[in-house]
Amino acid sequence: MKGSLIILGFFLSGVLLGRLDIIPRADQAGDLASWALYMLLFVVGMGIGFDTRSFRILRELHVKVALVPLFVGIGTLGGSLAAWALLGDMPLRDVFGVGAGFGYYSLSSIMITKMGDAALGSMALIANISRELVTLLAAPLLVRLFGGLAPVMAGGATSMDTSLPIIARYAGERYGIIAVFSGMVLTVAVPILVTAIFTWL
Repeated sequence: MKGSLIILGFFLSGVLLGRLDIIPRADQAGDLASWALYMLLFVVGMGIGFDTRSFRILRELHVKVALVPLFVGIGTLGGSLAAWALLGDMPLRDVFGVGAGFGYYSLSSIMITKMGDAALGSMALIANISRELVTLLAAPLLVRLFGGLAPVMAGGATSMDTSLPIIARYAGERYGIIAVFSGMVLTVAVPILVTAIFTWL
């Protein structure tokens, strides 16, 4: 929760500085965002490479667990399609792009700003922070109503880091391992899927 508030604080500070003309104009800011994106992708790759649990967990888990991130992706994009049908005035590409963030707000919002525009990037940031906050606040209720996999699936990519303690606490350690695996797969999928959506749709 604290991390989400820090990210939101930085975002609002950026909006304020932009309005006051203290930071560079859009073309210079775009170059800065590109380099920030490259650095973020590098750090994400290092984090996955350094995390020895990632490869150990893959060996220990049953094959059916691989379906968890797949169904999270299908469910998220299905929900995005339903939102598109209700909203109507947004392009399908933009709605799918925001949904494909899977809760990974720091990376997806930068990518979507670069590939779409700043307003869409802001929407991605808010939508994906909201996903994390709902998971953190509703995890006990989700476990009670739908079982241990519910907060793992609700958390999306955040289930491997910020949502993990709350998932392990209310769903149990076994679901914590599944959460790390699912979050890891979705974290890797975000840059691939967002790029594919904005390139081909």
